[in-house]
Amino acid sequence: MSSLTDSPTQAPPAGGNSPTRRAWARFRRNRLGYWSLLIFCVVVLLSLVAEMISNDRPLLVRYQGQFYVPVLQDYPETTFGGDFQTPADYLDPFIRERLAQPGNWVVYAPNPYGPKTLNYFAKSPNPSAPSRDNWLGTDDRGRDLLAQLIYGFRVSVLFALALTVTGVLLGVLTGAIQGYFGGKTDLAFQRFIEIWSAMPELYLLIIFSAVFAPSLALLLVLLSLFGWMGLSDYVRAEFLRNRQLDYVRAARALGVGNWQIIRRHVLPNSLTPVVTFLPFRMSGAILALTSLDFLGLGVPPGTPSLGELLSQGKNNIDAWWISLSTFAVLVLTLLLLTFMGDALRDALDPRKAEQ
Repeated sequence: MSSLTDSPTQAPPAGGNSPTRRAWARFRRNRLGYWSLLIFCVVVLLSLVAEMISNDRPLLVRYQGQFYVPVLQDYPETTFGGDFQTPADYLDPFIRERLAQPGNWVVYAPNPYGPKTLNYFAKSPNPSAPSRDNWLGTDDRGRDLLAQLIYGFRVSVLFALALTVTGVLLGVLTGAIQGYFGGKTDLAFQRFIEIWSAMPELYLLIIFSAVFAPSLALLLVLLSLFGWMGLSDYVRAEFLRNRQLDYVRAARALGVGNWQIIRRHVLPNSLTPVVTFLPFRMSGAILALTSLDFLGLGVPPGTPSLGELLSQGKNNIDAWWISLSTFAVLVLTLLLLTFMGDALRDALDPRKAEQ
């Protein structure tokens, strides 16, 4: 018999054994996927502050007793002893000499080049090989390749995130309507999807790029018009299965409205395929943007782009550093997303729910 002084068994904290926590624990046990998530998040966060990492403007300047923040504000050349009212070129040897005088100091970014900076003072013709000035070399226009990769990665990831969010919202909405209401509603949506999926997406992109000025917004709209159909099928299947369960029938019997049942009961239990496919949808969006940029149908000219760099590598076979570095960034990005997707799929697998 246990002693009266023995402490009673304490109940586990609320939510400590919830399905979400168990899924997160299974995700963390997949070391490859977990570390891929950490690395990807760190790289994305660093790309969001790319101006602090790669910029042709100093982060902070102290000149003749006054402080300036060129990374946030334009200053004319006359501010630092020049002759013109044009914005100061901080790569100009004259400006650098003025800023290096006694009593002055400058805090430069680790890579002193921006995405559109032309290195007029390169010691070799463009595209130039990696050197102390340009760590990964320059492209055929004289722009620093490292800066192009940093800003191009940011553009690709943010575009992929926006396209993924838009596609998920449209796919979940259409799939929920089809799967929950069924019948003629489902039949009409299925016929519409069959017709819409037969539209020549690439031809439409070519036509619109010829009619309108190329922009990321236009590209996002056009790709979003077709990117929701794949996810819609999975959500529809989940709703078709879940709408017949007892708790949904009980909610209907209690007089709960259809949209409230969808939002509060069916949708939370149908999001497994949505969450599982998120990394893979981002991978597809990055590949789509890169492919269109490679073909000249993507971002406006002058925008940092991984696809444009691959096109430059194709046109400049001898400049191996362009193709190699761009290919490495693209492959590593897709590998991280794939590892995350695999780990997420295993973590949400119902067959492993009891593990």
